[in-house]
Amino acid sequence: MFTDSKVVQADILVIGGGINGVGIARDAAGRGLRVYLCEKDDLAQHTSSASTKLIHGGLRYLEHYDFRLVRHALGEREVLLRTAPHIIHPLRFILPHHKALRPKWMIRLGLFLYDHLGGRKLLPVSSGVDLNAHVAGQALKTQYTSGFEYSDCWVHDARLVVLTAMDAAAKGAVVKTHTECITLNRFDDHWIATLKEEVSGNQIQVKADAVVNASGPWVDRVLGLGVPSDREHGVRFVKGSHVVVPRLFDHPYPYIFQNADGRVLFAIPFEHEFTLLGTTDIEVSDIPKQASITPEETAYICEAVSEYFEKPIATDDVIWSYSGVRPLYDDAASSASKVTRDYNLHLNSSAAPVISVYGGKITTYRKLAEEVLDLLSGAYPIPGHAWTAMSYLPGGDIANADLEVFLTLCNKRYPWMDQTLLKDYVTKYGTRISTLLEGCGSMDDLGKRMSPGLYEREVAYLMKHEYAYNADDVLWRRTKHGLHASSLEIEQLDNWMKHQLPEITCS
Repeated sequence: MFTDSKVVQADILVIGGGINGVGIARDAAGRGLRVYLCEKDDLAQHTSSASTKLIHGGLRYLEHYDFRLVRHALGEREVLLRTAPHIIHPLRFILPHHKALRPKWMIRLGLFLYDHLGGRKLLPVSSGVDLNAHVAGQALKTQYTSGFEYSDCWVHDARLVVLTAMDAAAKGAVVKTHTECITLNRFDDHWIATLKEEVSGNQIQVKADAVVNASGPWVDRVLGLGVPSDREHGVRFVKGSHVVVPRLFDHPYPYIFQNADGRVLFAIPFEHEFTLLGTTDIEVSDIPKQASITPEETAYICEAVSEYFEKPIATDDVIWSYSGVRPLYDDAASSASKVTRDYNLHLNSSAAPVISVYGGKITTYRKLAEEVLDLLSGAYPIPGHAWTAMSYLPGGDIANADLEVFLTLCNKRYPWMDQTLLKDYVTKYGTRISTLLEGCGSMDDLGKRMSPGLYEREVAYLMKHEYAYNADDVLWRRTKHGLHASSLEIEQLDNWMKHQLPEITCS
């Protein structure tokens, strides 16, 4: 554990609380290293909560011959499915064949490679589909008569980040959110970092043997604090946006659509009552404080998806949108959509070592963390061995990874609970539902209803165990209850949480 002196001692300081940062912190802490992680905002507040919510190999990357990325991602797909079956589950995507775009033989070949590159074991293979007979064909225009069906996985992306951070902390790491690294001083055998807490204004000094810079779009900015001239390639900032509309179809099959510009778009069932559509690839020159969608992006998504659905989607149908800036490694590709989604790790060991993480995708975060520690071991002694492939995240220790059986057991254990709410808890918290509902014997024990489906008990749990500080943390990252909450309910929730601080928040 860490000392109580003014300078905190650590083996590794991780800067950045997105998926890569927390994954590295978890792996390192599990090997016995003293890890300190700081994040200037909330966990997953930026890029890591702005994904398409998929654990996938990236079917379209095959056209760019990015076989290494696809192979690694497909291999990780099944590892993560076993690791967190409460927040990750299989999907069967429908790919309608657009006769004016790619020929069928090309799609068949791509899907054959997709089925076999990653050592698939748990998920079923792809197949052809007759859209005249398949339920997924009913929502499509009549010219789409055939297509393909293949497997990938859904993930609650922000919860994946939070659960990974929780496990890092359970293994001894210190995880500090709303805490910015403001100075980095490098010496021959150590670093001295100054961190500033947003809430209290207090400053913390951390002495670390090594630094891992996993700050996403801010990777070069953070690196410049300690190694100003060490920038070999850098980052291309590519903004991706998504929109949410009322439910477009009544079946569980998501769609992947080809577009004439060479991109693909997704239409995915979302939070029971909605459909998630996206995404865009817009290169930007700088990082906004909070990325947001443009009217042009909204129109692009709606028009592209309307090419396929019988009922067109208008921009006025959009009820929520979100955007994130992807920090892609600059590989000199000609367009934003062609820039590799693979990661690049850069070690500078001319003095105390620092590793900077460029690029990456949510699916490969666990493997990235292993490679960071392997790379760091060349400059710094790393105890232990890779361990995360056979582990599970908090709440994921469900027998045989069978969520339906676990839900049945929970129905028997909590017969007093509203069934819709219970399923929501099971698919967010898994086996940790017992911690959430400890001492509860009726719906009244959940406390005041803060918004539809959200009660005091859950908010207090999120503050105590999951680093939630304000209403946005709860409504848009730990949950998606923001889709149902009124502006008054949001304000009241924020005020309620402020009155609880700092007594019940996790440290």
